[in-house]
Amino acid sequence: MNQPKVEIYTKWGCPYCVAAKALLDRKGVPYEEYDVTMGGPKRAEMEERVPGARTLPQVLVDDTPYGGFDDINALDRQGRLDAVLGL
Repeated sequence: MNQPKVEIYTKWGCPYCVAAKALLDRKGVPYEEYDVTMGGPKRAEMEERVPGARTLPQVLVDDTPYGGFDDINALDRQGRLDAVLGL
């Protein structure tokens, strides 16, 4: 199975961002992080890719938005996150 592309939009000082990255790190999943603390083009990109997203982090797997830390943590507790991550 191919490793899916995991991307995470974060901002500095966000405890949920830290928790989401820690969860992905524990799973050994590589991800690309985009810091949108100061707004700019990556923030606009996030809002285009995840319409209605106003909170951080935002986690995408193969361009599919999965929400923030609470969402991916819930998937993990349900035993469904590993399949999403290709583990």
